[in-house]
Parts: sequence; C-alpha cells; structure tokens
Amino acid sequence: MSLIDKYGRVHRDLRVSLTDRCSLRCTYCMPFNFDKWLPSETLLTAPEIVKVIEIAVSQGIKEVRLTGGEPLLRPDIVEIVSRINALENVPELSMTTNGVALAKVANELAKAGLKRINISLDTLDWERFKRLTFRDRYDDVIEGIAAARAAGLAPIKINTVLMRDINGDEALPLLKWALKESLNLRFIEQMPLDAGDAWTRSNLITADEIYNQISSEFELTPVAERGSSPAEEFYINGGPATVGIIGSVTRSFCANCDRLRLTSDGQLRNCLFSNEETDLRSILRNRNLTEREKLEDIVKAFGLSVKAKLPGHGINNPDFVKPVRPMSAIGG
Repeated sequence: MSLIDKYGRVHRDLRVSLTDRCSLRCTYCMPFNFDKWLPSETLLTAPEIVKVIEIAVSQGIKEVRLTGGEPLLRPDIVEIVSRINALENVPELSMTTNGVALAKVANELAKAGLKRINISLDTLDWERFKRLTFRDRYDDVIEGIAAARAAGLAPIKINTVLMRDINGDEALPLLKWALKESLNLRFIEQMPLDAGDAWTRSNLITADEIYNQISSEFELTPVAERGSSPAEEFYINGGPATVGIIGSVTRSFCANCDRLRLTSDGQLRNCLFSNEETDLRSILRNRNLTEREKLEDIVKAFGLSVKAKLPGHGINNPDFVKPVRPMSAIGG
C-alpha cells in the first residue's frame, strides 16, 4: 500500500509525539510559565501508539520519529521503543529530544531498538542556555550527547535554532564544535509555532543568513541528492562532513514532503501547519467497534488525511493562519 496525495507525494515518514510536556522552556517554543498542557487521560497509551504505527506501516510508512514535547518524559519510553521494534515490519526508528534526560536511558533505548537520534542544542554558552531555556541543564545535554555516542546511536544530529540578538552569533562556533565532536549539525529557521506568539518575520534569521555566516570560513558544496529531506545538506570543505540548513519559512520544501504527524492525544495531521486534524483516539477507544472495524477506520482515516493535504504550508501567503496548537502540542 502507498499513501499518495493528489500532488503525487508518497508519504513514508510518520512523526509521533509522545507528550506535549517538556523539561525546558525554550523561548521560541513556549513561555517560561506555560501551563496549558493536554489532559493526561487524552494521551495515547503505549499499546495505542504502537497500534497506529503498525497500521501506518501497513499503508507504506517506512520511517517513524518519536517526538514531543520531550519524549523522554514518558516513563514508558523504553517500552514504546521496544514494542515498535517488535513489530513484524519494523520501521526505521529515530527520536528527537532535548537531551536533558538522555544520559540515563540512552543505552536502554539503543538496546530496545532505537537507531538514530536528534538532539536540540541552540548554544554552547552555559549562561545563555539558562536564559534561553529557563533551566540550568546545559551540562545534562552535553552528557546526553556523550551517552548517545557511547550507546552506538548514529548518526547523532544536533538541531539548532538561531534567534536574532540571542544566539545569532553562534553559527560558526556551533559548526566548529560539531565538526570537532563528529556530530551532524542542522540549523533550522524559527517557525511561527511558539505558544507565546513571539515569532516575528523581522527577527527571523533566514537560511540565506545562516549560509553566509558559515560560508565565510568554510567552503560549502551542495549535496546532490536531497530527496524528501527537509534539510539542504552541504559538504564542508569538500566533505565528507556535512552541515544542514532547514529553511522552513524562506526555502519551503513542501513539494517533496513525505511526512504525516500523530499528536500525543491521537490526532492525525497531514502538515505541521495544518489546522485540520483527524481524530484517531476516538476510533481506538470506541467500544462499539470490533478490532477489525477499528483497523479499517484508521486505514480509511490515513487515506483521507493524505488526500486532503494542501500543496504547501502557506506561511508566506497573506491569508496564512497560524495553527491553533503550538509546536509542543503538535510534535516536532
């Protein structure tokens, strides 16, 4: 089976949010006093999550990324990874995390079947990290990166959001550090998905600006095959090391998007910026349906969601409306 939309895009990637909660308060994501959490009883259980993934795989999904919020806040995170890895057709499994709790579970996650990991880190300065996240956890993130390497997770990708007048001067220091540590660095344009509505286009550090900063000291050569990857990859000084730039706002990659998203409360989304969702939780918890009927309804829901997908996110359209849910409640 294949999930093909009306623009010919084949969907192979499912991003699965495990929780909307987070252990940091990054200024581009949520206010330091944010408390509008999803009710815990609405969150999908481990068996429900795995059931949806199993059905998605039967429809052509090849890759699954576990996200949040912060996925490591789920006490059953190792169980979830293990259950996914036990499926008959195992998808390629990865995770995006802030790294704060990673040192404690990296080895267990690797043994349970996790292959790759993305770790968010926006600064190499301890004081700046505290100002950005409202938490003194910089050392924990660095320890988490080391633990991921020791556990054999590879590649380890570092996700960085640069913000004007905050950490916009760290493109080169971060890249030099990543090269020294043999980490794959990816810069991501800040998107209008923050819970505090603080995003402004005037404060956006664009992909072009990032490229110009790092090309001032490094020779960048485009990697030929991008496929459906959100990142434009560049060889550094001829390779083999690369750096990625994700221009979500100014260099849209919507034409090649192959992603769907499942929120932690069981809503299927066909675009990060969509305001339309399909309620899979209600199907999963409908006691009037047989297991066979649930499966059929979820398969149908995936198909309808894909067919309703728009050609692009529309951020640059005059009539763009920001999603009601913030990034933390959608899943990265």
